[in-house]
Amino acid sequence: MSTDKTAIEARAGMLIRKPVAEVFEAVVDPAITSRFWFSRGSDRLDAGREVRWDWESYGASAQVRPRAIERERRILVEWSAYEAPTEIEWVFTPRQEGTFVEVANRGFAGDHDRVCAQAIQSTEGFALVLAGMKAFLEHGIALNLVPDRFPPGLSQH
Repeated sequence: MSTDKTAIEARAGMLIRKPVAEVFEAVVDPAITSRFWFSRGSDRLDAGREVRWDWESYGASAQVRPRAIERERRILVEWSAYEAPTEIEWVFTPRQEGTFVEVANRGFAGDHDRVCAQAIQSTEGFALVLAGMKAFLEHGIALNLVPDRFPPGLSQH
């Protein structure tokens, strides 16, 4: 039995103490994003331009198809990181002290246990991404959280 693809989603959020323009740019520019998430991006994230994100330490990649990009407000993409494509939505909310970033990943496919496992893995992953983004943008520190999550020789499960 298949689970309703809209029923379960992964969510993470973090206050980044930088202006919304700078935080938004950190997601769309692979030269910046590669400092806290993937190791290489094929191109800048722009509407209508499919890109590829690589995690070289894991031998993994994802095709990313932008669905909506609202400058400094929202990014919606479809990506191939799981068995079936899912959506990632980034929402950027300006605040006096910086930018609150929310990430939702939805559309997981499979039975209930598989959907739950994917949502848990995604929530953990995006929490690390946001923490890494915060450290890099606020302090210039690349924490290597994503590549160090599963060092060589350790199981990913």
